[in-house]
Amino acid sequence: MDIRRIGILGGGQLAKMTASAAYRLGFETAIFEKFIDSPAGVMTKYDFGGLPDDEISLKNFLFFSDIITLENEFIDSNFLASIESQGKKVLPSSHTISLIQDKYIQKQTLRAKGIPVGDFMLANGKLDYEILSKNLGNCFILKSRTMGYDGYGNREVDNDSSFQQSYDKLISRTHGLFAEKKVLFEKELAIMLARSKNEFVLYPVVETIQKNHICHTVIAPAQIPKKALNEIKEIAIEAVKAVGGIGIFGIELFYNDNEILVNEMAPRPHNSGHYSIEGCRTSQFENHVRSVLELPLGNPDLTAPYAVMINLLGKKNNSRSPGNYHEILSEKNAHVHIYGKAESRIGRKMGHITMTGDSLSDILVTLNRLENLADF
Repeated sequence: MDIRRIGILGGGQLAKMTASAAYRLGFETAIFEKFIDSPAGVMTKYDFGGLPDDEISLKNFLFFSDIITLENEFIDSNFLASIESQGKKVLPSSHTISLIQDKYIQKQTLRAKGIPVGDFMLANGKLDYEILSKNLGNCFILKSRTMGYDGYGNREVDNDSSFQQSYDKLISRTHGLFAEKKVLFEKELAIMLARSKNEFVLYPVVETIQKNHICHTVIAPAQIPKKALNEIKEIAIEAVKAVGGIGIFGIELFYNDNEILVNEMAPRPHNSGHYSIEGCRTSQFENHVRSVLELPLGNPDLTAPYAVMINLLGKKNNSRSPGNYHEILSEKNAHVHIYGKAESRIGRKMGHITMTGDSLSDILVTLNRLENLADF
């Protein structure tokens, strides 16, 4: 396949880090985002702004792209299919995205393949609480079928009143809802898997720690029994096969007393895999590029006994610089990534810091100190 330039649908931090990996391998990128000068767009002269129905901007983007990938699963699979019909290869494919972007269909697809998921049901209307609670318990999670991320599409409900309020709130930003049984878990885990046409590689299983429903800390490797680690790896392989996936995939899981359930999967680089830039022999972003280009996949092994990443989340609104650069960069063993977003919001992912080493406790102490210094 004679490819010079990779087109990326989306221009945020995932596209930015994917583009950096592509440049390292000698490839160029084109970016299609709602606006120009996005974090990834400023890195290339092939920066196109517009919505999917902007025919001129899209036409130019496709003209300068030899193959297409994406930084999130929120792009309508029908839109991706229309790109494929014009002779452009899209990876992950429109078919794969159609099985993942609607989380209800995603759960149906996984369950049909025997992959362990929690109990779930459609939520068809505001009067459904009695039916749902009878099957899922009085307390359950109401979720958006599409466009849900970082907790924005989830609400925990425990009575009819909270259900109706949550239903109104969530239905205003999506086209359908479903409900999941609340899972009691000991740890939240994740694993990245890169799959090309001819091979796949598995990254270490990691523990993810949330802060206000947003991933805050990722610890590699997760401290769980070897039997559970092996089971998770088998689950990840089958999950990606179930959707015919090519590229990098993040699989989130719940773990409790040796029981493992898949929470969600994402067909793209994932926040839980950012540690791999410095923490693994080959980052998730480089292996995503390699996989969609049918290049040999790189070694996903850790470079040190432990790797930990902490997200730098916005602490105020309308601030662009993190402040305290001097103090943060004075830590010689820390790897700082600032995404270059135009402005911060409380809870918005503005960057991350990664450290590797021999002592998990020492790494966590240092990273928490640095995260407190970062003042967005």
